[in-house]
Amino acid sequence: MRNLLTVTCTASLWAALAICARASDAPLRNAVVPQGFVTTRGKQFELDGKPFSFVGANSYWLPLLLTQKDVDTTFQTMRKAGVKVLRTWGFNAINSTELPDALDSGLTYYQIWNSSRWILNDGAQGLQRLDRVIDTAGKYGIKVILAFTNNWFGSDLYVNWIAGPNEPHDTFFTDPSIIASYQSYVKTIVERYKDSPNIFAWELMNEARCLSDTLPAGPSCVPSSNTLKTWYRRQSDFVRGLDPNHLITTGGEGHFFWKKPVEYWFNHTLFSDYNFNGEAGEDFDHDLLLPNIDFGTYHLYPQSWYDFPGSNWTVESWGLEWIDDHIRSANRANKPVVLEEFGVSGLQNKTEIYPKWVQRALDTHHAVMPWQFGELGLTEDGGNRIIKYADAINHGASPNDGNTFYINQTAVWDIFTRAAKIQNARSG
Repeated sequence: MRNLLTVTCTASLWAALAICARASDAPLRNAVVPQGFVTTRGKQFELDGKPFSFVGANSYWLPLLLTQKDVDTTFQTMRKAGVKVLRTWGFNAINSTELPDALDSGLTYYQIWNSSRWILNDGAQGLQRLDRVIDTAGKYGIKVILAFTNNWFGSDLYVNWIAGPNEPHDTFFTDPSIIASYQSYVKTIVERYKDSPNIFAWELMNEARCLSDTLPAGPSCVPSSNTLKTWYRRQSDFVRGLDPNHLITTGGEGHFFWKKPVEYWFNHTLFSDYNFNGEAGEDFDHDLLLPNIDFGTYHLYPQSWYDFPGSNWTVESWGLEWIDDHIRSANRANKPVVLEEFGVSGLQNKTEIYPKWVQRALDTHHAVMPWQFGELGLTEDGGNRIIKYADAINHGASPNDGNTFYINQTAVWDIFTRAAKIQNARSG
């Protein structure tokens, strides 16, 4: 067997990498899962043995809502729009200095940091609110992708409290004490919901990168260091050991590490960047081959990633190429892929660009999850409530970061309801 495996693993590049990945000692997903659990068959998702194609919704703010009425209202709107999958945060952490304000405002929080060990809040203002979201999702026939932590701010709490000040962001991915703390929280979440068919998938981290918005990258997280790939492998294996039935994904933005990265003309200069040259830390092509990464994710925000004046491409064309790059990679890996986040600001941009991006995703048979779904008519605190930082419910409208779209923006809303009808027709 060993000799045969060696021969097979040199047969061809992509087949070899996939086979060698499966040949590891990692625990693997059960071949037969309980009824109501989503699984994969090659490049497509399946639910109870039938194809499961979908348009999904991002809504990080849903667990922050105070009332069951507003949670129900949101899911009712999602169901009417044809949404089949919700992606939300399975994390909400605060420092102990924020606790008095959190208690006063009703802020949802699951962890309190006051030392190198966090305290879990599984009470009425904590994980019981996440319970409510996941239970209500099932009531409306919607599955949930749950992210364990966030590259932006959330993971840096682990770094600051455990490793201490002046440590780079990527310490999160390598420090044994930080990894143990992360895994302790992950275990809490997975064991809470691992028997629930309402969970679509576990997500290791939202948008893992070598650096964050508050901490820089260190010298050990560079192209070819495999820092994120190693972390993805170890954490996906850890989750699989806890739960052999649910799907697992990275939650990454889909950055590539190509030997010959894409180059662009910008202000009369030819350059490449972190989306293609490995500087961000991901290696989408090879990360997707890990045995317990069941499907790929990628995000799409060229309007905020680049300064387009002076370049030789447009927001629309760059996005179409990004979609094509990821579907080619997923096809080679023979795994599904999800356009998990995308957004542009400005109503005209949305109405002109989204139809092209969504149609390309539909034509290549992968799932679509715009950032982000908005709800109107929320009633808590009279429809006006400051949640935290810039997050607020304003005249009944859920938080708006500029990419949010609402049902009264008919031209945009119809793009996704049309796509949902197509995806639902493809499903069993």
